[in-house]
Amino acid sequence: MCFFICCLRYAHYLFENGNYEEAMEHFLASQVDITYVLSLYPSIILPKTTIVHEPEKLDIYGDASYLPRGSSGLSDDMEYPSTSHMLESDEHVALESKKTSHNMLMALIKYLQKKRNSFIEKATAEGTEEVVLDAVGNNFASYNRFKKTNKGRGSIPISSGAREMASILDTALLQALLLTGQSSAALELLRGLNYCDLKICEEILQKGNHHAALLELYKCNSLHREALELLHKLVEESKSSQSEITHRFKPEDIVEYLKPLCGTDPILVLEFSMLVLESCPTQTIELFLSGNIPADMVNSYLKQHSPNMQARYLELMLAMNENAISGNLQSEMVNIYLSEVLDWYTDLCAQQKWDEKVYSPTRKKLLSALESISGYNPETLLKRFPPDALYEERAILLGKMNLHELALSLYVHKLNVPEMALSYCDRVYESMHQTSVKYPNNIYLTLMQIYLNPRRTTASFEDKIINMLSPQNTTTRKVGSATSVKPKGTRVTKKIASIEGAEDTKVSSSSTDSSRSDGDGDEFSEDGSTIMLDKVLDLLGRRWDRINGAHALKLLPRETKLQDLLSFLGPLVRKSSEMQRNCSVIKSLRQSENLQVKDELYSQRKAAVKISSESMCSLCHKKIGTSVFAVYPNGSTLVHFVCFRDSQNMKAVAKGSQMRRRL
Repeated sequence: MCFFICCLRYAHYLFENGNYEEAMEHFLASQVDITYVLSLYPSIILPKTTIVHEPEKLDIYGDASYLPRGSSGLSDDMEYPSTSHMLESDEHVALESKKTSHNMLMALIKYLQKKRNSFIEKATAEGTEEVVLDAVGNNFASYNRFKKTNKGRGSIPISSGAREMASILDTALLQALLLTGQSSAALELLRGLNYCDLKICEEILQKGNHHAALLELYKCNSLHREALELLHKLVEESKSSQSEITHRFKPEDIVEYLKPLCGTDPILVLEFSMLVLESCPTQTIELFLSGNIPADMVNSYLKQHSPNMQARYLELMLAMNENAISGNLQSEMVNIYLSEVLDWYTDLCAQQKWDEKVYSPTRKKLLSALESISGYNPETLLKRFPPDALYEERAILLGKMNLHELALSLYVHKLNVPEMALSYCDRVYESMHQTSVKYPNNIYLTLMQIYLNPRRTTASFEDKIINMLSPQNTTTRKVGSATSVKPKGTRVTKKIASIEGAEDTKVSSSSTDSSRSDGDGDEFSEDGSTIMLDKVLDLLGRRWDRINGAHALKLLPRETKLQDLLSFLGPLVRKSSEMQRNCSVIKSLRQSENLQVKDELYSQRKAAVKISSESMCSLCHKKIGTSVFAVYPNGSTLVHFVCFRDSQNMKAVAKGSQMRRRL
């Protein structure tokens, strides 16, 4: 005990004489409580504790009373500053005072760092013991009384002695590091396991504008909302060029902070991700995907709090992971696009500026989405379309419903773009060809019939659309003057016109052929409209290899000149001739190959075997003599026929016994 008292007295002497590091070594050797040492630093703020330490009662000077905290001497014999020292310049005094304070704090930092490991170990062990006791059911009520209110490391339970001391040490160490300008060291302290007092450290870091350290303090105490609010504030201030913040924060910093929280607090992630979704959408979507936040939850949150970014989120999610977006979300994205396009259409109609061939960015997205995705219901969307606009979108939806005739009618008669009709036929042909659907050329014949019957297809188009979408007659489809009942959603098929039907498409002012249908005759006689023969001939010339020539010729009117069909019949005949020649060549090659095989067979059958008096059987090793013999395929191995037969029987018996054993 005397040794510790002597160490303590000598430590005070060294401390008062400016030997701070050596004094701390003696304080360490005296095993005095850290609160006793910290009482020598009035600038260090300590957390309130239930553990009472009274260093004043230590009798280190005999009868002399203990000097109060902040005293500048040890005994009454110490001299007061002389008058000459008091007359020194204020600048010199301030400099010396600052230097002395810095040295004192550096010595304290070393002292606390040497003591810290044992304190942290005790505090951690104490927390582990409480968890174990709680797990086995002991002291449950007591543990709940002082259990942390959050998951942070710095919240100190009321009845935790070791953690209280660890809190005092870490709080003092953090202040000493900040006062000596060691911000990076303070940051490292907060990033590791620490027991810093939240209230004191928060106030100190806020006053000193130590933003990065304050973020780490909130993070280690699981005060994620406070940390994110501060981080968002710093990001907004960083955007200003006049900001006094030394470290510039970016929206990506918020995304990085949110990544570990996706699995524990997705609602908080969604709330603060809305703040950076517009500035860095790609990184935010990656956050949602990497964090496995359900897409439906994200979409619902966006729909409620940030509807203007809902489509953007779905777009990026679809582009980054096509399988991650469900059919419901695909349908919602299409409906968002359609709503914007309909609003745009209404505004232009009110201004009388609507043009079917004008495309806004959203309309382009709508067309692309209708083409590329399949998670929506086309019939439901069709009911939202205006009756006299958005024909291209309507054609895509009709194509999704396999109503190819109606879709082609729109391209030809409403949009007047034969190229789009041809491209549509190509897509349908290629999709059918890949799925091995029979008669893939019917789509081109359908387009031919539309060209050859313009009045009929135009007049019946509106009736078909009305009947298709009518709530009272959704399963009825009208074709011309006939009516057929089909199940909802079935493919509308049309029989290829016969020769007599094709003749009905002729346009002749003097023709009264009774074989022509009454409906077609009335249509062409009412307005004298002509068939689009040039489009038919162009179609035949460009897609001759995909069209059944015999069926196409049956559909053409009688007045069609053979010269006009050269672009169609020329390559068709050449291809037919080429196929015939190829077949003839293949037939000749196969005949030649057959003859070669027969010749080889005959040559093999001519093989001769010479039997001499010395010829031996390979099985019984006796001379063959005049007995019946057999020759193996190699042409040199001779056996008695009886031996060969017996060997085959033995093999059959052995094989049968093996099979029985297996069974």
